[in-house]
Amino acid sequence: TEGEYLTIISPIEGSPAEAAGLKPDDQIIAIDGMDMTGSTPEEARQKVLGPAGTTVTLTVAREGEPETLEFVITRAKITIDSVTGKMLENNIAYIDINSFGDKTTGELQTVLDELLAQNPRGVVIDLRNNPGGYLQTSVEVASQFIDKGVILYEQYGNGNRDQYEALGNGRMTDLPIVVLVNEGSASASEILAGALQDYGRAPLVGVQSYGKGSVQQWIPLSDENGAARVTIARWLTPDERLIDGIGLTPDYIVELTDDDLANQRDPQLDKAIEVLLGLMAQK
Repeated sequence: TEGEYLTIISPIEGSPAEAAGLKPDDQIIAIDGMDMTGSTPEEARQKVLGPAGTTVTLTVAREGEPETLEFVITRAKITIDSVTGKMLENNIAYIDINSFGDKTTGELQTVLDELLAQNPRGVVIDLRNNPGGYLQTSVEVASQFIDKGVILYEQYGNGNRDQYEALGNGRMTDLPIVVLVNEGSASASEILAGALQDYGRAPLVGVQSYGKGSVQQWIPLSDENGAARVTIARWLTPDERLIDGIGLTPDYIVELTDDDLANQRDPQLDKAIEVLLGLMAQK
């Protein structure tokens, strides 16, 4: 909600938004026919919310489209596991993390137990279209793959900084890893991906991530004249790279086209597996 309009970072996997075809960076310019120009992003967000089973019509501006697009979406209560996993061929464990919520750490530990019992030799972590979540959860998740060291810095405007370090309780700190990211990977997912990339634990495959790494605070104005949202800190990777407004550049740039999706192809995952097989051969 930082721009003029409510802007989608990424639709949650398995959600009504994803099913309707909404994409990262879509801007919601009207809701149920009501023009959102001049409305605060929070007002727009509240209009999108509503009881399960009801519908909402979103008018969307999408880059590259000459006309606006309309999506009629049936609202639903979204209860989706934030972490899922499975074994692929060649003893590769595949872990899909789609958000960083209050249950993510526990769900990840359950998935790791199941996968480790099958003796994987390498891991693909899929952070595509993961809009982020809690900072502490990202530290807990990163600690499963990084044995020690700083996970991120929180840099304040006055020069002070807080640092968050690995917890030392990791279950997969020695297996080769490749991480998938895209334009919908943001916030906490960029913390995880950035730390793994900085420590040489995992190359990134995909396209540039979203670039959301700031801490903001609402400051009420006098006489109930609203409030201002002020950025008070920014997140830095262990190598002190700025995330906000920049994002992470993958080590291997691989696009995923609409044609790929229509034909159920995933060249990004294919490349990740190819890279991972090379890393596994070096072990």
